[in-house]
Amino acid sequence: MISRRTWILSLAASPLVLAACGNGTDPAAVAATATATEGAVDTSPEQSGRIAVEAVPEIAATVPQEIRDRGTLVIGTTADGNPPLGFRADDDTTVIGIEPDIALLVAGVLGLEPDLRATSWENLFVSMDSGQFDVGFSNITVTEERKEKYDFASYRVDTLAWEVAKSSGTTSIQEPKDVAGLTVAVGSGTNQEKVLLDWDAQNTTAGLEPVTIQYYAKSTDVYLALKSGRIEAYFGPNPTAAYHVLVAGETKIVGTVPGGGTIQADIAATTKKGDGLVDALAAALNHVIESGAYAKTLARWNLANESVPTSEINPPGLPKTD
Repeated sequence: MISRRTWILSLAASPLVLAACGNGTDPAAVAATATATEGAVDTSPEQSGRIAVEAVPEIAATVPQEIRDRGTLVIGTTADGNPPLGFRADDDTTVIGIEPDIALLVAGVLGLEPDLRATSWENLFVSMDSGQFDVGFSNITVTEERKEKYDFASYRVDTLAWEVAKSSGTTSIQEPKDVAGLTVAVGSGTNQEKVLLDWDAQNTTAGLEPVTIQYYAKSTDVYLALKSGRIEAYFGPNPTAAYHVLVAGETKIVGTVPGGGTIQADIAATTKKGDGLVDALAAALNHVIESGAYAKTLARWNLANESVPTSEINPPGLPKTD
């Protein structure tokens, strides 16, 4: 049975198509993708549309012996209400989203029973450090600083998006001058905050109006602020912006930016450095990429534009900041 929320997603497909056309994407191709995936975003706990894969013995054999003997892959993720990354299903208990889906594909290839554990962002890293979690799948961006403690196997392009009210006169945000004088919400301590602060500094140097930056603890507060006009734009992860546009139909995406601003970065499966698991993770990811299961999984969540051609081990990360 199709849930009411799935039905709403199907009806709201057109706003995402309009938003995606503004960043160099062929409108016809976008329309075709939307038609093919319309209604595929399922928020039921059963997740009947989730893509499954079979174990690949030669890849499974590369998993560290301790994990193979245990027979489970302990996966850390977050479910703090940021669909489609990781969030609760209609039963308010089951964790679903693109991050769990990719993690389950990897566990399937490795022949391991997935043990998916939702936690806070801060505890995710603490639990990997202590060995409580084997791997983290939680929209984790590769950075040079993080590479000192963790190994990475990439699986998505890190993309940020500018989201404004549908009624907004702002139609395009592509470079620093486009945000001069705007009131913008951004998450504290995030990569997007670093990008926004850099853009604001460039504007100040150029003699343009400064950005007024506001911080909100919850995404619901951000969208209330957008709706009321207290802020003019929200700068956040592209997946959450695209999903909100699709579901609510009250906002639009007017630009996307690489995760590092001018520097492209990757989202990656993350494991404790030197624990021997990263090679198996990358091999499993490359298998699902080649098999087509990866593309189908991204399409379920309307994130085909964030695909990577191959999974890389410890790719270049965002540089350290002073």
